[in-house]
Amino acid sequence: MKGTTMHLSARPNISDILKKIAAIFAIISLQSGATARAQADQAEGLTLPAAVEIALRANPLIRATTSGREMADSKMNEARAGRLPLVQFNETFARSNNPVFVFGSLLEQGRFSAQNFALDALNAPASLNNFRTSLSVRVPVFDQRQTRTRINQAQIEQQQADAQTERTRQQITFEVLRAYYGLLVSRAKTEVADEAARMAESEVKRIRDMHEAGMVVASDLLSAQVQLAEFQQQQIQAEGERITAQAALNAAMGASVDTPQNVTGQLVEKEFLAASQQEFISLALRHRPEMAQARLSLQSAREQARGARGQLLPRVDLFSNFGLSGQGWASGSSDYTIGASVTFNLFDAARRARIDQARAAEEMAQAGQDALANQIRFEVVRAYQLYISARARLAVTARAVEQATETLRIIQDRYREGLTTITESLRAQTTFVRARLNLLAARYDHYTGFAGILLASGRLTDIQPFVS
Repeated sequence: MKGTTMHLSARPNISDILKKIAAIFAIISLQSGATARAQADQAEGLTLPAAVEIALRANPLIRATTSGREMADSKMNEARAGRLPLVQFNETFARSNNPVFVFGSLLEQGRFSAQNFALDALNAPASLNNFRTSLSVRVPVFDQRQTRTRINQAQIEQQQADAQTERTRQQITFEVLRAYYGLLVSRAKTEVADEAARMAESEVKRIRDMHEAGMVVASDLLSAQVQLAEFQQQQIQAEGERITAQAALNAAMGASVDTPQNVTGQLVEKEFLAASQQEFISLALRHRPEMAQARLSLQSAREQARGARGQLLPRVDLFSNFGLSGQGWASGSSDYTIGASVTFNLFDAARRARIDQARAAEEMAQAGQDALANQIRFEVVRAYQLYISARARLAVTARAVEQATETLRIIQDRYREGLTTITESLRAQTTFVRARLNLLAARYDHYTGFAGILLASGRLTDIQPFVS
């Protein structure tokens, strides 16, 4: 009976089994739903706006700039705290037979009596314990403009942090845009390389048939095979570039470099409305975050100079103190003090040096701003000329593709009729493939060139002009 009873008590409960089965089905259902959502997202593909949005959330540089703003906010709170009272609590214990200590402590404790005037009590008193509890408050009324200076500088640092955030956002947007269209270009180059290899394979097969029929010599077949090997090398190179471009896009988005991306954009022909070079320079000097940071650095240096000169003024403070002195922790006599203090530094040898340092820092900030303005002008000119060159090359390469296509058709027809050599035919194939690759490169440079102008002028805040 004992064995039977033990066996029955170990039998699993049917309701528990049903609950476990339901939990398993729930987990499977959730996993299936997540997989389905992931497959749906992959099927929908990654658009340029989505890639930029992801990057502006996940890129580590965004987190760094956010931390920079938090640091600036903390400095602001610290600076504002300079206007608040300073409250201190102090507890001390002392035991001594020093006549002055004993005399003063007895007065503090309220225990001084006539017998303490005795000469023996004054000259050789017994040791005395004194517990002193005190609470002090100091309120700055005028601190030589130091708190005002620190607050102003903290506000400037907040604005600099915001400018750094904007600069980082635009740089990340540019990197994502460049990597996104770089992946599109590499994918298109892979397609061109695959098509060229298939064309070369077909050509080798056709020439082999003609060689077997005695219509062409063996050197023609060898030349066609060499051409095929070159196109196959281009295939390998194009595939490597595609993988690298995908890794670059993932890095810009803050994702793992081996994450597969199904980009859905197209590198189509576009006309970008570009202003004149001088207009872009003017925009850059007004809107570049770096220029804003330089102007703020100059303001900070001026605030530092004002703060240094403020040390020539007196300092005014209010203070109060409440104390309790006795032989024990919670016993004794209480006292208080209320007052005001005015401090004027009659001689401070380092003050002039601090003023000179602040003035030098202001001049340095001004020179840095001027140098940055020249650098920005140069960057805008360089970006503008790169864009103009890319736009001109785009028109040339587009015509070159049309011409190479027609040339290839004509030469292949002539070769089939025996009116030209295999060298001319292979050269026409190479020219045709190169023209198509050049067209892709020119379109990519056209896109990134215009993005470079916007970045150089501090206006890369809207990616809709690039969306196809």
